[in-house]
Amino acid sequence: MGLVPRLRSSIHRRLSLGLQAVLLAGVVAAVWNGQWAPAAFTFLIVLLTMAPLLLKGRLRVFIPPEVELAAIAFVFAALFLGEVRSYYTRFWWWDIALHTSSGFLLGIFGFLLVHILNEKEEIELHMKPLFVAVFAFFFSVGAGALWEIFEFGMDELFGMEMQKPMRRDPSGLTDTMWDLIVDTAGALVISVMGYFYLRVAGNKSFLERWIDAFIQGNPRFFGKGRP
Repeated sequence: MGLVPRLRSSIHRRLSLGLQAVLLAGVVAAVWNGQWAPAAFTFLIVLLTMAPLLLKGRLRVFIPPEVELAAIAFVFAALFLGEVRSYYTRFWWWDIALHTSSGFLLGIFGFLLVHILNEKEEIELHMKPLFVAVFAFFFSVGAGALWEIFEFGMDELFGMEMQKPMRRDPSGLTDTMWDLIVDTAGALVISVMGYFYLRVAGNKSFLERWIDAFIQGNPRFFGKGRP
């Protein structure tokens, strides 16, 4: 690994640690003020941000620092800023931005999942780039739809407001549809980029750099490498 990649990796890891430090400070502040529910919820968020580290340690999976930072930043923005700090109600665009980001992240995960299966020699599976891209797209959209079902269930069963009702639509249907639309848009962008990654060598978008780093860091997943 060269100097620039090492420096980039160091910066990403420091930013990840910085976000986790802010979360821990939020836990301490909530406990100090006797706000036990926000303290417990924020602590759970801290545990979620440690998931990539646990994944690397227990399953011996290399996760590129950029992907790790993106996952931690998403959890930080969605749960801590969104729910604990009420950014969903303070900024009308917050929910839309987070759902678009989730479309990106889920699209990347779906693409890597099917790409691993496609590249393993012991699995007789050889899918064309278009099919890999389509799978990643529908994987992301499907996961987004399941999340909307989860939000609806939590609202109906426990009286929460995970679906953000709008003044013109108190039922929350408009919020749900916009969430699905931006989820789909994010998934489409990643799927198109993934398709061109498989079809064209030499172009180095951020997605292609992340995929290459994942492949190089997890050689046991791939029976054959990318030329």
